[in-house]
Amino acid sequence: MKLKICGMKYQENIKAVAALHPDYLGFIFYDKSSRFFDGKIPQLPNSIKKVGVFVNESLDKVINLVEKHNLQAVQLHGNESPEYCTKLKTFCHAELDSASHQKIELIKVFSIKNSFNFDILKPYEGIVDYFLFDTKGKLPGGNGYTFNWDVLKNYPSTTPYFLSGGIGLNEVEKIKAFKKSPASKYCYAVDVNSKFELEPGLKNINELEKFKYELQH
Repeated sequence: MKLKICGMKYQENIKAVAALHPDYLGFIFYDKSSRFFDGKIPQLPNSIKKVGVFVNESLDKVINLVEKHNLQAVQLHGNESPEYCTKLKTFCHAELDSASHQKIELIKVFSIKNSFNFDILKPYEGIVDYFLFDTKGKLPGGNGYTFNWDVLKNYPSTTPYFLSGGIGLNEVEKIKAFKKSPASKYCYAVDVNSKFELEPGLKNINELEKFKYELQH
């Protein structure tokens, strides 16, 4: 199971988190977020994929930031339509693949609390590379509490997904148990953010290191 650490903001903190070698680092390009990123991403190990997180952003702006920061993945956290996703993916494949010879991964977020209508996913099948399931709350992400993972027992798709929403050190045993359940068959990665912060965007390195170690043992 891969690890994504989202909501990165500060240069030295980014470098320290990168030294833990997560699989993905997320940068939020949504100016209403307390974790809004408008700096320069430092040099990262090639093994770490840079994810740009967007909320109902224009295609031009997303494409511009993908090129500017050499992002390897785009996470859509708003009400982006299947048509929007198709246009973005078409451009990424046509323009960016030829320039960088790499595929831009597309992640579409859906929020869950105690129930979810999985029919909503169908129009996105075959367009996005991953779904991400987060907790339904006041904000688009970073709400700090988990949703009912039992909902995923009814996951009808084969599209791999990221498990997100309020995941912290206290959830390690719960994650291990989840990994043994049928519901986790297509769980590709765990996504963490607010539960590992000293303040918005500033990650607690010791706790992240402990989390990564405990997940693997």
